Amino acid sequence: MGKTLIEKIIGDHAGRAVVPGEIVDVAIDVRAARDFGGANVVQNLEKAGLAVAEPSRTLFTFDCNPGGSDQGYAANQHKCRLYARATGVGLRDITEGIGTHLVIEEGLCGPGSTFVSTDSHANILGAVGAFGQGMGDQDIAAAWAAGKVWFKVPRTLKVHLAGRPGPRATAKDLVLALARHFGANGLLGYAAELTGEAADAQGIAGRITIASMATEMGAIITFFTPDARVLEFCRGAAGRDWPALAADADASYAGLVTVDVEGLEPLIARPGHPEDVVPVREVAGRKVDSVFLGSCTNGRIEDLRAAAQVLGGRRVAPGVVMKVVPATRQVWDQALAEGLIEQFTRAGALVGNPGCAGCAAGQIGQNGPGEVTVSTGNRNFAGKQGKGEVWLASPETAAASAVAGVIARADAIPERVAAPAAAIERGARPAADAAAKRPAGGRPTVLKGRVWIVDSDNIDTDMIYHNRHLAVTDPAQMGQFTFGNLSGWEDFARKARPGDIVVTGKNFGCGSSRQQAVDCFLTLGVQALIAASFGAIYERNAINAGLPLVVADLAATGLRSGDEVTLDLTTSHLTWAGGEARGEPFSSVQMDIYQRGGLLTG
Repeated sequence: MGKTLIEKIIGDHAGRAVVPGEIVDVAIDVRAARDFGGANVVQNLEKAGLAVAEPSRTLFTFDCNPGGSDQGYAANQHKCRLYARATGVGLRDITEGIGTHLVIEEGLCGPGSTFVSTDSHANILGAVGAFGQGMGDQDIAAAWAAGKVWFKVPRTLKVHLAGRPGPRATAKDLVLALARHFGANGLLGYAAELTGEAADAQGIAGRITIASMATEMGAIITFFTPDARVLEFCRGAAGRDWPALAADADASYAGLVTVDVEGLEPLIARPGHPEDVVPVREVAGRKVDSVFLGSCTNGRIEDLRAAAQVLGGRRVAPGVVMKVVPATRQVWDQALAEGLIEQFTRAGALVGNPGCAGCAAGQIGQNGPGEVTVSTGNRNFAGKQGKGEVWLASPETAAASAVAGVIARADAIPERVAAPAAAIERGARPAADAAAKRPAGGRPTVLKGRVWIVDSDNIDTDMIYHNRHLAVTDPAQMGQFTFGNLSGWEDFARKARPGDIVVTGKNFGCGSSRQQAVDCFLTLGVQALIAASFGAIYERNAINAGLPLVVADLAATGLRSGDEVTLDLTTSHLTWAGGEARGEPFSSVQMDIYQRGGLLTG
């Protein structure tokens, strides 16, 4: 009996014929780990005392957060670099782009190859007739050490695209149509082979777009039979010939599914579910805040060209942010040579370095709460690309929406650009509101509380409130991070209680201008800060926030943590059992702001 594509590839790499449902050891031609998960792969190998079997077939790809803008990613990348240096494992560092694209571009994989990665979209390799699979850290570590993994041979469905799509339909619209047809689990556990005129017409970029979303339908992989164009592309990338791989005419399939794409029009997936797909025209006019062009699904040069053509020299609508991230450095360089980078920047878009960007919580492409984004990515799960709404669409629809300021088709961009969302009204706060925020009857000028002696000079704002928490905007959430980066005081927030007073040394609060380094104390209920001196910006920030600051050097007074002190703000006189001290008195400005409860409350 004949074999399907996946049965042929797995059989060739298992050394014998295989049948669906059978579990076999599969030799893996190329094994990768990303900056997301790569450090865990290393830890698994080191913990088990295992070495890499074939470093020349093994590599790290830094594509999730190429800039290392997150400390977790930066640490993982460094750990992987060190391991690569020590073992000879390959490394595609922060300038190179998305790993699944690189192994195709560089000719490492082609028709009939096997590939595994810590990327759930490793099945993109189905675009060129190769077997790719995303796996967990332990699986990948085993593949690195043994050069093979066990795998259960899946059943194969033949999926026929019937009809001719409309003139505006793209590869992204085709795969959204498939997602709409199969839902989130309609291909669960299957390999799918795509056939039909619409499938055969796809070039490399279109095949990558469609193959990249197999995971969103539960599929193991979606295959295209390599045609002459694919073989030529792979030959050029690798400098060698690849087999003209195809399923046997008498192969046995688990079923045949026909998906009608006749007259297909541009589609879009509503937020939260890639399979919740509707025609763009049904939601046209929905206000958008941002647009993301890129990802492993739509970051090829063809995608950038299509978006640039829609922009056509126009600018992104006022109030809309457009972010463009090419898939690889090769794509980036080609876009630069063709003038696309200049066109995007002139349109008002931000162009980032190659990588996954917002799809993998990267440094470019995420959105914030309430933000409405049109994205060319493959997933729009809640929280996947940020905390706002994410609509999935083609590069053409994304570019049209960026220009219009609302969701729009490329052939139906409104003549009048949508205005930005209503701005926050500015001006003086109503007197009644100000009065409501002003403490009734003034604030106490005599404070009593427990003392914490933080006996250090030059405690900077990163020690007080580390920059990894700067995205926190709710003051109520800031207290938990107080002194979180000060050695020996990391648990301060858990031990502090309202009414405490902090005493410290010289130049407290030096460093940045971040207000959070003041607000975190207010959140904890700290009554006052006493220091031998304060950083200039910090002093202003604290005074303006209404947090009492007293300049006093208490190093030689015998005051200890836990002592109860009384502080008179009118005189800066401190007393405690067995001692007293006097600091610099409040200025009239400081006292006035303190009594008002802050600079902006009166």
